[in-house]
Amino acid sequence: MKIKQIMIPVDNSRYSFDAVQYSIDYAKSMECKILLLHCHKQFPTVIGEPHLQVAINKILENANKLMEPYREIYRENGISFKELLLEEPAGKVISETAKIEGINLIIMGSKGMSDLAGLILGSTTHKVLHTAPCPVLVVR
Repeated sequence: MKIKQIMIPVDNSRYSFDAVQYSIDYAKSMECKILLLHCHKQFPTVIGEPHLQVAINKILENANKLMEPYREIYRENGISFKELLLEEPAGKVISETAKIEGINLIIMGSKGMSDLAGLILGSTTHKVLHTAPCPVLVVR
């Protein structure tokens, strides 16, 4: 199977940085496209304007700041990519987006920014492994 599109979900963990580094070799050797994805926290639903828009702007600002180091890594390595900022829950969104975008491979970190200690795999990674429509390469 020819890999044409790789998705890289990121969350600012060291595992995400490792997955991005790992994806560079794939992108160069297979000449495939990269989809960089971040699932930001959910927008609030119980506050009204103008506070709602302020909260949304802050969430999107933080998400863009989180993405910038990953963008820079791909730019420095001459890798073209597109990106998506989507709302949580990450495990569900990653798999659904992979299906919609026709992703052939997901490369992601084994754990994310979760506060749950002692897990071998993060809960998002675990969910993606069981629901993804394509192979998942877990980097640790």
